[in-house]
Amino acid sequence: MSFKLKSYVDFQGTLVCKTGLRIGGSKDDIEIGGLDNPVLRDPVTKLPYVPGSSLKGKLRSLLEYKEGKITPTGEPHGCREQECLICTVFGPHRISDRGFGPSRIMVRDALLTEESERELREKLETGSLYTEIKHEVSIDRNTGTASRAGPRPMERVPAGAKFDLHVTLRIFEEDDKEKLVNFVKDGFDLLQHDYLGGSGTRGYGWVGIENLEVKEHAVG
Repeated sequence: MSFKLKSYVDFQGTLVCKTGLRIGGSKDDIEIGGLDNPVLRDPVTKLPYVPGSSLKGKLRSLLEYKEGKITPTGEPHGCREQECLICTVFGPHRISDRGFGPSRIMVRDALLTEESERELREKLETGSLYTEIKHEVSIDRNTGTASRAGPRPMERVPAGAKFDLHVTLRIFEEDDKEKLVNFVKDGFDLLQHDYLGGSGTRGYGWVGIENLEVKEHAVG
């Protein structure tokens, strides 16, 4: 197969939090008196963001479920079959196979929109930094009441926050562009019916995608 680059297909839109979003950050940077469960932030601006790795991994896992290609071990799929869209778009997991060429998809970090940054900045007055604190309790199965462990504070990006979404596909001469583009669109659709980040089965991470535009840029 020839791997002569033909074009880039850009998907740009807005990722909108319908419920609080939690993608955990490192506890190594917790200050004295800080939260035990911080969200991921840019180390310079302190703004929360959605890392491209988290978004790419979620899209891949959802599409693996759709294609019936979830592995028994839970590892990402990697069959190396030439017609496999998972291996073509994301690359065969932990397998070096030049027959596929480079993975086609590039998922950028999704940064807060300027509008959301202005709106969330007001929360500084309440002591939080562009986020909200949700207190959760465990229920004692015997008594039906809150456990003695007490409430557990969880930091989340609040509902209504918006992030700039930017995903790019590399299209080579022998690729079926329409098939690859529709495959990625399927991933976006599945994401809006599922969740992003942690604690999705408890209501976190419901997201929508607005104003999605698809544009092709020829090479050369």
